[in-house]
Amino acid sequence: MAIFSITLFGIHIAPTWYGLMYALGFLAGYILIQRREILSDTELESLLFFVFLGVLLGGRLGYVLFYNFPYYLSHPLEILQTWKGGMSFHGGVIGVIIAMLLFALMYKKSFLIIADNVTSILPIGLGLGRIGNYLNGELLGFSPYTGPLAVIKDRVSYFPSPLLEALLEGVVLFSILYLLMKKNRFPGKIATSFLIWYGVFRFCIEFVRTPDAGLGYLAFGLTMGQILSIPMIAIGTILYFFFKKHAK
Repeated sequence: MAIFSITLFGIHIAPTWYGLMYALGFLAGYILIQRREILSDTELESLLFFVFLGVLLGGRLGYVLFYNFPYYLSHPLEILQTWKGGMSFHGGVIGVIIAMLLFALMYKKSFLIIADNVTSILPIGLGLGRIGNYLNGELLGFSPYTGPLAVIKDRVSYFPSPLLEALLEGVVLFSILYLLMKKNRFPGKIATSFLIWYGVFRFCIEFVRTPDAGLGYLAFGLTMGQILSIPMIAIGTILYFFFKKHAK
C-alpha cells in the first residue's frame, strides 16, 4: 500500500509504509551504533551499506529458494523484480551474516563484536517493518477475526499478527538483548541470543499466522517459517555455549 502516489518529470513515485519503516530502522541503527563509537563514520557507513545489501540480496534469494523456487526457476527474470514483493527474513539473516563477515575481513575488525552490535539494533528495524506489514495489510493472521485492530482485506477480517510480531520481535527482543548487553557479556553473546529468541518468537507466532500461499502446512503441520526457525534456534544455542566456553 502506497503512502502517496505522485509523478514528477515522468517518474512515478509511490513509497510504501513497509519501505518507510525499514528506512527509519536503518536510520535508528546508524544513530545507535554511531553513539557507541566503535567505528569511524566512514566505517559505519560502509557497514550499513554491506548490511543493506545483505538484507536485500539475502532476503530476496531466500524467498526464491525457500518459498517459490519452481516458479522462479521457470521465470528467472522475475527474481530481480523485488518491487512485486517476496522477501524472506531467514534468507536476510544469512545475507547479513555474510555481509558482516566480509566487512570484518575488509576492515580487519572482530566479526563477533560487529555481529553483536548489529544484531542488538536489528529488533528496531524488525518492529518497524512489522508495523509496515500491518499498514500494508500483509502477512496477516487467522480469519475470521473480529477483535481489536482487525485487518479487513477482500471483505475478510484477519487477526493482526504483524502487530504481535512487532511487539515480540521488536520491543520484547530489543529489551532482552539490551539487558543481556549489561550482564556478563562475551563476544558472540548478543548475536547468538538474537538467533535463539527471534527463532522462538517466530516459531510461536506462526501458529496464528495464515500459512504461506502455495505452501500451506508442511511436515508435521509446520509452516515454512517454523521449519526455518528450528535450525536458527539450534545453531544459536550451540554457538552461544561455544562462545561462552571459549571467551577470553
